[in-house]
Amino acid sequence: MNSFSLPLTEKRKQYELRALALRDFAGVREHDPLDPFALAQFAKLMVVDFDQVKGLSPESRAHLLGPAAEEWSGGACSRPLPDGWRIVILNPAHGTHRNRATLMEEISHVFLGHQPNRLAVIGGNPTVREGAPNRTAVIGGNPTVREGAPNRTAVITGNPTVREGAPNRTAVIGGNPTVREGATTHAAAARDYNKSDEEAAYAVGAAALVPYQSLRRFVLEGRTADQIARKFGVSRQLVEYRIKVTHLWADYKSVKSLHWKRGGAGD
Repeated sequence: MNSFSLPLTEKRKQYELRALALRDFAGVREHDPLDPFALAQFAKLMVVDFDQVKGLSPESRAHLLGPAAEEWSGGACSRPLPDGWRIVILNPAHGTHRNRATLMEEISHVFLGHQPNRLAVIGGNPTVREGAPNRTAVIGGNPTVREGAPNRTAVITGNPTVREGAPNRTAVIGGNPTVREGATTHAAAARDYNKSDEEAAYAVGAAALVPYQSLRRFVLEGRTADQIARKFGVSRQLVEYRIKVTHLWADYKSVKSLHWKRGGAGD
């Protein structure tokens, strides 16, 4: 592996190596797109259509796919089924590209061996958190008032865990709603991933979808973010995230500017 195969920073190198291992496991070639839906079966993740979710009123369903659509991306059940598989639900309002990134993040949690490890108290009644100004996140009929959620309902059935600081605003489905520290509630508990695991899973998943060596080549060839996104079947935003975190942004802007001067196509 030559010096141009990996990003510059040590942390990104480690993420990239894990992403390359995922791509190798999936059997995809260097510049080919990776299909998370095909890979999910090896992680024992069963993607369930949102329409199959039971127990949501028509009003809640409309809210989740309308005003609250940006408050959740999807997630996996914390408790596996008897056969070891975990159910994953993705937000259909986000479209295929964002769903692929969300599913890839959940796959990365499995392949990286992450275990939910943050304990939070939960209960069967609405829980109001300290300082939360009447803003609600609901799942499974048990509203949990979230701090900083401006009157939006982030929810998935089965009682999800709303993750703090997760890229793409992912809500993880768990056995019960997870309430953050400081909640006054009744007895029960659930666990969530820590922030470093969240960062690693998202970064590795994004690197598996858009590998560095190919990304660098396309950037230096003058490809736009939109063109690269179409190549790998992801969103332009994900490509730009990868360009920035791998320190290719300066190259991307300068090469794109040069192509504009020469009459090349822009974004």
